Formats: sequence, C-alpha cells, structure tokens
Amino acid sequence: MASDQGPVVQSALLRSELVKLRKAKGLTQEQVAKSLEWSPSKLIRLEGGRSSITKTDLDALLNEYGISSESQRDRLHALNRGARSAGWWSAYRGQVASGYLNFIGYEAGASFIRAFQSTVVPGLLQTREYSEVLTSQAVDPAELSPLINLRTQRQRELAQRAKPPRRYFVMDEAVIRRHVGIKKDPGIMPRQLEHIANVIEEERELVTVRIIPFQAGAHAGMFGPFTLLEFEGDLSDVLYLEWGPEGTQALIQGPDERVTDYAASFESLLEEALSAEESLELIRTVIEEMS
Repeated sequence: MASDQGPVVQSALLRSELVKLRKAKGLTQEQVAKSLEWSPSKLIRLEGGRSSITKTDLDALLNEYGISSESQRDRLHALNRGARSAGWWSAYRGQVASGYLNFIGYEAGASFIRAFQSTVVPGLLQTREYSEVLTSQAVDPAELSPLINLRTQRQRELAQRAKPPRRYFVMDEAVIRRHVGIKKDPGIMPRQLEHIANVIEEERELVTVRIIPFQAGAHAGMFGPFTLLEFEGDLSDVLYLEWGPEGTQALIQGPDERVTDYAASFESLLEEALSAEESLELIRTVIEEMS
C-alpha cells in the first residue's frame, strides 16, 4: 500500500510512527538526541518533516527504540524509500504555488476525499474546457497551462491508483446553474454537467455527488469551499481551505479542532442536500435546460 500513497503521505506516516515509537519508550527528543550523539534540532527536524531521513539515521532510531522485528523494520524502510522519491507533481514546482502542491501531495495518497464547493465544479470533476474558461478569469495567460495540466493530471493519477480513493462531493445548486463559458461556447457547461453525470453513473461505488438546492436556504457551506482528506494507516485527517486567512490557502492537520469542526459542517451539509439519486436527476434537468 505504501508505494500507492505517494511521498508526502509516506513521509507523514513514517514520521508519525517514529514519534509514537519514541513516546512508547517514554523518551523525550532531547534524550534520544543525546543517546545518538545528535543535536536536538536534528531530531526535531526529522520528526517535523523539515529534513529527510537517511537509511543510517532510520536504523539508528529503530535500534534506539528496540525494534527488532525484520518485517516492521522492512516496512518502515519501504516507507522511507517512498518518502524520498519524487511525486509526479514535483514537475510543476516553480509554476504552481508550493502550498497547493503540498495539498496535491496529500490528496494523491488519500483513501477518502470529501469536498464542498459553493460556486464552481470541484477540480476533480472539471472537464478541461470548463477548467480553462474558469481559470482564465483568475490568472495571467502564462500561468494558465500549468494549472490546467496539473488539474487534469490530478484526475488521471487518482484514477490510476491500484486502489482509487472514495470521493464524496457536495455542491450548491449555484454550481450547476451558472452557465460557465457561455460567451465562448454555450455547450461548455452542458458538457461539463454531462461529464459529472457520466462519472456518477460509471463510478457509483467510488464517487457520490449531492446538490444543495436553492430552497434549502442558508447553510454552513456559504462561508467557503473546503476539502477533507482521510488516509489508510495511522495518520490524522487533513483539512484544506482554498482561501484561508488573508486570502491564502491553508492546509490544516489534526489534531486540530478546525478539522473536527469542518467534518461536522460536512455532515450538516449532507442533511441539507438532495439524495444522490435526486441530485443526478437535477443535473440531468439542468443539462436539458441549458441545451
């Protein structure tokens, strides 16, 4: 499974396990560092993900924690090898914001993705032409191609995983009603909606789409879009806010009460949303109206 999760998640899993092993032995970072003749800052950087872990350093830590099981040591070394590899998204460094790429790294290894959108189709469901029209409103022409290519590759890479993640999308009705691209080609939005409908029907076991109708009135999602990521293995959930404080993107990891709060908000949004069957029917109705 480790090789299917990507370097960001494998690194996080490894660091989480090493911290738990240390704490299980009742050791502080200072005690471990002193025993290994390291500076305390070295262990702090290793556990915090600010420095990569060499094979020698990993062996030293496992010996310090009394890990003699060959299978456990092999598994942790496999995680470390994966953590030190390059993710496919590294090709976009320098072209796309590093914070967004960090989110992509976590998304690439998630087992369950929950996302809410109030104004636009979630990136994992966007067609290329919809994405081009939408993104061109917000970025310079020179920045457009890398962002579109990245969004398209996100979809492809998740689909190619040995065990693709479960995806659950909740959208406000405004998302499917706004005729994005009408000035360029009136068929862009109907084709986008048709794509969503096809994904729902072809991947029912993996993809769910729920629509919050206008008649539901005000709801918790009106304060902005968000994504929640869950993982196989002992790793805390991750919350991604597309526009965090001061207009920046925010990636928040548990334990953090905001992760729990947004998970609760997602459940409250489901109470306001149409069923999956009713949502698909509404999408089909809007397609007919737009066409």
